[in-house]
Order: sequence, then structure tokens, then C-alpha cells
Amino acid sequence: MKRNVSVFGLGYVGSVTAACLAHRGHHVVGVDSNVAKTESLESGRSPIIEKGLDDLIATARRDSRLRATTDAAAAILESEISLICVGTPSQPNGKLDLTHIRNVCREIGQVLRQSNKFHWVVLRSTVLPGTTANVVVPILEEAAGKHAGVDFAVCYNPEFIREGTAVADFFEPPFTVLGASNKSHLQPLRDVYEGVNSRVFETSLAGAEMVKYACNAFHAVKVGFANELGTLCKAFGVDAQSVSEIFTSDTRLNISTAYLSPGFAFGGSCLPKDLRALTYGAKELDIQLPLLASILPSNTQHIERAVESVLRTKVRKIGVLGLSFKAGTDDLRESPLVQLIKRLLGEGLEIRIWDREVSLGNLIGSNRQYIQEVIPHIGSLLRPTLEEVVQTTDVVLIGTKAIDQQELQGLLRADQTVIDLVNLNSSQRPRGSFVYEGICW
Repeated sequence: MKRNVSVFGLGYVGSVTAACLAHRGHHVVGVDSNVAKTESLESGRSPIIEKGLDDLIATARRDSRLRATTDAAAAILESEISLICVGTPSQPNGKLDLTHIRNVCREIGQVLRQSNKFHWVVLRSTVLPGTTANVVVPILEEAAGKHAGVDFAVCYNPEFIREGTAVADFFEPPFTVLGASNKSHLQPLRDVYEGVNSRVFETSLAGAEMVKYACNAFHAVKVGFANELGTLCKAFGVDAQSVSEIFTSDTRLNISTAYLSPGFAFGGSCLPKDLRALTYGAKELDIQLPLLASILPSNTQHIERAVESVLRTKVRKIGVLGLSFKAGTDDLRESPLVQLIKRLLGEGLEIRIWDREVSLGNLIGSNRQYIQEVIPHIGSLLRPTLEEVVQTTDVVLIGTKAIDQQELQGLLRADQTVIDLVNLNSSQRPRGSFVYEGICW
């Protein structure tokens, strides 16, 4: 179904969005207070430099599917959907400047006050979670004298286009994200993106807002990571291109979903040791690698979050399910659970531990040496059964996925708090009247 769309802001995102939607057969009017931009688009030329955009705009203008104006009221009244694509620049302190969004929302709201038609307002500008609900909606309601969800709908639809490949990215995005407080409000957007070659995710307003930041932050991390590794390769006399080619060929672990779900801190005999070796090697070469150097402190801070979660309960008897650094092994070397238990003992708490795989009598070599050095008395805290730990404690920390959900479910009491450190999937999570929370979800 073809829709009538107004696009507010004819900068990079707005120009590409307007032209591409018009190319797909929708009737689009671009709105901007900058006369030079509207005149450029009206004459069939792109207001920005972007490969393929001039041709799309010229064709859409010729076919009367695209026009531009400075008259916001007229554009709103002749459209069903208004897409807000204005800039959100940084203030000197790093905070987002929402001035343009506030101004456009007031403008749209004032027009909606005079209209009897239901209208969709869709924010595409990049904003922090909560902005749509706590800034956009109140401004629209006040200016319109109407209620969101009743007289008009507000949605969030982040963009994933890159300069230089924006047209191709619009038509073949990695995915399409549609956010709303009520999914029934998304139907017009489903029509707008019908036929776009990507998976469509429908989520909450805040979820859609956060996805954009998750993507951009990860892209920044990848660039910084590649640059720091390249710098280190060069200093060691290693071919960085060869290392990169081999590294990125692994799509099972390296370039994949592996390790990208929220959970507990990492540990084991490899990751902590190897990060320390890399950062120390860089120090010997007088190379600053702040991204790599920040990973271990970040990991330690995650353990501290677990400590704070326990201390907030204000109880003393704590049960810990799991001790090794991951399920299916008895390897305790640099296990974050061992570090967590050591911290909790330091706070004067009573700890009881159960791990099906761990028997201190069977530990040998460096694994045994690590425990003797870090927490030699941990053997007195281990209990032979899950039942003994769960039934004698007030807070239960789930630190392993190797748990029988039904057995745990039958042992938990209503007055207990369960803190999930490993992000059990929904089918494994115990359910009941007890408090259940995740460490970072």
C-alpha cells in the first residue's frame, strides 16, 4: 500500500529517505527551513552529494512523487506520516542537542491541533533511549492538545545508512527496526518498508532507540580494535593485513553472534592472560593501546556490579551455583565466580557453593595451584548437592547454565532472591513468587 509521507529535515538522512521512499512509489514531500535545500530538490537535484541520489530525485520529481517545501503545515496536512530526520549534534559537554527535534515536534503538534485526522509521527534521528517517550510525546501532546495513542501515534525508526553507500543501504539494510508502545501503530510503517530486502524487527520505543547506539558503538569498537591490533602488528614486524584476513575469516566465533549476549564477566586460562600479555607487550614498545588496556578493568567492574547486586539485598547467606569459569569444565583459573566469592567473603557474607563439575580433590596442576593461591579455603564452602545450597541460603546466584531447571524450581522459596549472572534462556529460567533479576538485563 502506498502512503503519503512528509520528511522533516533535508540533510543527509532526510534527503536519502525522501528520495528512496518516492522511488518506491510513495508520495513524499520534503520539509526544511533552508530555502536552498528545498529549491535544489524542487529543481530535481540532490541537496547533498551522494552516489545515485540525483537520479532518484530527478525521476521522482518528473513522476510527481516527490516535492519540497518550507511550509510545514501544508506538508503535514497532506500526509499521513511525518518522518523526523533532523540533526542531533553534540553540545560541548557531549550531551545531545535536541533543539531541532523539540522545534519540529512543536511545529507538528500545532498543526495537529487544527486537524481531525489521525496522524503518525515517526522519529528517525539518533537519540538516547527514553527520548521519544519523554521528550517527543509530551511536546506533541502539549502543542496539539491531544493524546498520543488516541489522536496520533508516535513511533521510532532508526536509520542504518552510510555516507557513500546510502542509497544501496536504504534498499538493502542489515535490518529494519520499528519501535512503538503499541505495535498496532506500526502498520503504516510496515507498508512503507514493504518489499525492502531485510529482516524487520518490531520492538519498544526505547529498544529501537538503543539498537542504533549498540550498532554505532560496536562499529567504533571494531575500528579502534583493528587500528590498535594493526599498530601492534607493525611494532612486532607482523603483516597486519594477513592477520586481519585470517582473523575475519572466522565467522563462527570472531565475526558472529558469539560472545555478544549480556552475561557475566569472562575468565579462564586464555582471555585474561592474553590481554595482559598484549598490553604489557605494547607498553614495552612504548605504544598506547587504550581500548585493549580498558578491557580487563571493564571486566572487573562487571564483577563489582554483581557484588553490588548482592549487597543491595541486605542478607548474609548467599548460595552460588557454579564455580568454574564456564559450564562443562572444572577449570577454576581466573574464574570470575571465584573472584566474586572472594569479594563477597570480604564483605563478611556466608557463602555456600555448588558446582556439579568441581571437586577440589580432583584438581591438579596449575588449576589447583591457582585456587591455593587465590582462595585456599574455598573447599570448606563447597556443598555436594544443589539442594543443600539452595535451601540454606537467602540469595541464590546462578553462575552456570548447567542446571536442571525443574530441580531448581522445586527448591526455591518465595522469600528468596535469584540473581542470574549467565542470562539463562527463557525456557531455563525458574519461575515463582521469588525475586528474579539479571545482572545486566
